[in-house]
Amino acid sequence: MESLEEYLTKLASPSPTPGGGSAATLVAAMGAALVAMAARITAAHPKHAAQETTALSLATLADTLRSQLLEARRRDEEAFAAVMATRGEARQGALERAAEAPLHAMRLALDVERLAADSLELNNPHLASDLGCAAELAAAALAASAYNVRINHAAMRDTQIVAAQTAQMERYERESNELLRRIRATISAKDHP
Repeated sequence: MESLEEYLTKLASPSPTPGGGSAATLVAAMGAALVAMAARITAAHPKHAAQETTALSLATLADTLRSQLLEARRRDEEAFAAVMATRGEARQGALERAAEAPLHAMRLALDVERLAADSLELNNPHLASDLGCAAELAAAALAASAYNVRINHAAMRDTQIVAAQTAQMERYERESNELLRRIRATISAKDHP
């Protein structure tokens, strides 16, 4: 397993892989890790004993998402490498998979946002900023992944696949924006009762 420093060195290199899609998955994975941390701290605090089971369940879900996002990173890198390695008609199939990979990452990032919102319901005011950070990271990852979906769509010729993926992507973007708006309002209310 490479270190974060090793990954960032690769990201900064002249190689096109890893790139933005890969980086977006790691940003969302960091959001998931923050949700897990906040949930575990809450579960361990005697003041929140009544919420221990819920908090531990949220932590487990966040751990699963973090794992899925790390797998999505590999998937994104492989999909982009396949695009670079193909020509002609074979490239169209590779482009479809290269658009699907960040679309999948968008769904996972949205799930992280949802978990951050659910975790705010634990009402641990000391962790609201961590959950806000988790939501912001997930929303940024979702928005970044959308760039990668769109750039692949620009070279795809199958208009039905492009239309279906675009509709899905736009649903994710709308839900993410609404969730982030609600999360910000909830945290702001906690800061200024």
